[in-house]
Amino acid sequence: QVQLVESGGGLVQAGESLRLSCTASEPDFSRYGMSWYRQTPGNQPEFVAAITAGRNTHYADSVTGRATISRDNTVRTVYLNIDHLKPEDTGLYYCAMLDSRGQGTQVTVSS
Repeated sequence: QVQLVESGGGLVQAGESLRLSCTASEPDFSRYGMSWYRQTPGNQPEFVAAITAGRNTHYADSVTGRATISRDNTVRTVYLNIDHLKPEDTGLYYCAMLDSRGQGTQVTVSS
């Protein structure tokens, strides 16, 4: 099973930016698409963004125009930048690859 480790979360003010990182143990990382999700207590995970092996990207409506997903295959890492953060962006952000997901990194946006 692929190991995924996220980092970069924290407590930020509304309007600020964050860059989340997710590093995979999969040696063939470049062959696979990667996704970011976020989850809040009592709710289902919410899709945030995805990037294919060919670097095509897709975003949830809630972050379109504010988020950028990218990948660096040389270090097996996918990134998620979110600008103009809102309190509703608060949640546990985790990345997913195939049928694996990481433990997540908490993002809390204060108003």
